[in-house]
Amino acid sequence: MLPASQRALLVIDLQNDYFPGGKFPLWNSEATLSKVERAIGRARAAGMPVILVQHIADPGAPFFEPGSSGAEFHPAIRAAAPDAPIVVKAFADSFHQTTLQETLARLGVGELLVCGMMTQNCVTHTAISPAADAYQVSLVADCCTTVSEILHLIALKAVATRLKVAPAESLF
Repeated sequence: MLPASQRALLVIDLQNDYFPGGKFPLWNSEATLSKVERAIGRARAAGMPVILVQHIADPGAPFFEPGSSGAEFHPAIRAAAPDAPIVVKAFADSFHQTTLQETLARLGVGELLVCGMMTQNCVTHTAISPAADAYQVSLVADCCTTVSEILHLIALKAVATRLKVAPAESLF
């Protein structure tokens, strides 16, 4: 484990469309939000950078439309990390055609704690991205969710063959 200043919490796609009232609400999203808020608090208290990742879809997409309230971060996330750098993405992999690598380099990050929405998709694609090979990567299991509990559990089991998967309390 690297010193806190060289570790970062990467918070992927905690956006309004994934919550009740949004266009694509996920299983367990409110409980996951509470856990991510606590993880952000722990990271900030330790002096660890927090980076927010925001998915913006093409115009006309079923959710995360550019300029829509659904594409905005959940207000609790913005309140928990008001000064966090924001990386905007258009693909599942948060490294692909984004400023994530530059942001991590600027912050001196060598270790990533990855959490967020769509465990089997954006979270996993980011955590096992070829670009992520340059970092020590852990997936924060209790700070992720997806469309169903079974899909979430299958995704965690699958990604655990490639990297560390652990609850927040053991990673901070």
